[in-house]
Amino acid sequence: MVTELALERVEFTCGHCWHQWSTGYEAQHYCDDDGRDREYFVRGGTPVDSPYTPEGALPCPECERPWVGHLLARRLIPTPLGLHGTPRQPIADVAGHRPDRHARPRSTPRPTRSHRDGERLMAPEGRRRER
Repeated sequence: MVTELALERVEFTCGHCWHQWSTGYEAQHYCDDDGRDREYFVRGGTPVDSPYTPEGALPCPECERPWVGHLLARRLIPTPLGLHGTPRQPIADVAGHRPDRHARPRSTPRPTRSHRDGERLMAPEGRRRER
């Protein structure tokens, strides 16, 4: 049973060249049939290991060394709480229900953005501010 859905922005900082970048993950927390809590991550539509573990560490775009990420931002996605007290619309015709949703293209995740190559910070006078 799914207990929590979230979109997580994970930041990575290379300990070798100090390059910083971030990327988005879909995080799903669920309770398996044995009652154990589990976590499931998706990046760009592909299941991946947790970015918070060495197995899921991403390689630095600059020097290719893998680094574990840390949580930068998180947005919860509401999940149904159960049968009682949750507004729901019954679906009488499952096969014919909103058939257009199957033909729509998948939405693409935001591209990875490098902090070094990202937006330039501007001082109030319009000059570049030193980092």
